Amino acid sequence: MTTFVSILYIIAFALFIYGLMGLTGPRTAVRGNWIAAVGMAIAVIATLLLPGMGNWWLIALGIVLGTVVGVPAARQVKMTAMPQMVALFNGVGGGAVALIAWVEFRTTDGYAHEPLYVAIASLFAAIVGSVSFWGSNIAFGKLQELISGRPISVGRLQQPLNVLLVVGALACAVAIASGGGSEWLIIGVLVASAFLGVMVVLPIGGADMPVVISLLNAFTGLSAAAMGLALDNTALIVAGMIVGASGSILTNLMAKAMNRSIPAIVAGGFGGGTAVAAGGGSGEQRPVRSTSAGDAAIQMAYASKVMVVPGYGMAVAQAQHAVREMADLLESKGIEVLYAIHPVAGRMPGHMNVLLAEADVPYESLKEMDESNSQFPQTDVALVIGANDVTNPAAQSDPSSPIYGMPILSVNSSRSVIVLKRSMSSGFAGIDNELFYDPKTAMLFGDAKSSVAEIVEELKAL
Repeated sequence: MTTFVSILYIIAFALFIYGLMGLTGPRTAVRGNWIAAVGMAIAVIATLLLPGMGNWWLIALGIVLGTVVGVPAARQVKMTAMPQMVALFNGVGGGAVALIAWVEFRTTDGYAHEPLYVAIASLFAAIVGSVSFWGSNIAFGKLQELISGRPISVGRLQQPLNVLLVVGALACAVAIASGGGSEWLIIGVLVASAFLGVMVVLPIGGADMPVVISLLNAFTGLSAAAMGLALDNTALIVAGMIVGASGSILTNLMAKAMNRSIPAIVAGGFGGGTAVAAGGGSGEQRPVRSTSAGDAAIQMAYASKVMVVPGYGMAVAQAQHAVREMADLLESKGIEVLYAIHPVAGRMPGHMNVLLAEADVPYESLKEMDESNSQFPQTDVALVIGANDVTNPAAQSDPSSPIYGMPILSVNSSRSVIVLKRSMSSGFAGIDNELFYDPKTAMLFGDAKSSVAEIVEELKAL
């Protein structure tokens, strides 16, 4: 039986990796998810076949409850709420690991007769899993706007308080590893880690939230791998390391895309809901040029190349299907339509890719930031749909700007720009967008889906 279980684990791990490879593109992502899901099912079955496995009714109850809660939640969630669901489900994984560590402490009398590495791995899992759970819940609250998206901190006491919480969690962990068997010690580990997770994420603003979600995802993977080491469970070790490694790589790539260091983000950075006065930080009201759906349609109808720049505004309005219809009309007139995708557009990694794939936009039409920037100078019309901070020229021209140095989509190098927005409000970074005041920019105010639908009707009439 042990040999059979090992063979099942090897098959499961191969499916994990093969499924992960499928996530590199929208066309293969669904298949990749199914392959990885089959791998996880095999890993679960293999674990249940291990000698000494018991509490079958309790295990069955857990599976039923998880299915009843998880399936409807995943099927009914709106695409705009996908980042919140990712944060919440990721947090649940970290919380489960922390609870398992607590149970392991209780069933081994404080690791009294366990090797030291088991205690260290279990305590590491307890700390990181608890941080991930509570931090993910705060991220969920910010994304769901249950908590203000602005940085919330205790000022100069923030970092000393975080250090104190780290020291407290580690002190309790060291006491346990040294032979302390009091249950209050493991409770101290979990509580200090919980407060640490809350206090680390609260000061992080909305603009950094995609990186935070990715970082917490990596934390959950690492905590699961550590718990697998403590329980001598191969499936947990491998699956956790895959999640931890991929999450860490993604976090680093996203931080680079924002020209931000991960320590700077964790220490609390820009991002929030406080807008700088429209027209500039000094309060002067600069003029903007408005346009209509009819004028926008005519402008694009006589273009050779149109570059669509999607952002969170498109996600909120659920305008992706209308955008696809507009693109089809333009292409029928012989106009090239491409999509410029910034790595951190939206509220989670790949947010725009997922939305456009849902609307059956050809993957070949999606261009990453570097390729998009090389094509903007040859673009007749750049249509910006709710993308704010990732198109702000201040990132390149204003050293005093909080986002200075952040790589952006250089839509201002296009021959003309049309921006679809509800108002002149700022983005997650809470700063004014200099693009709005560029003489070549025209603003089309209103709901993105309605505005694009109006453009579609005007195109049909031409």
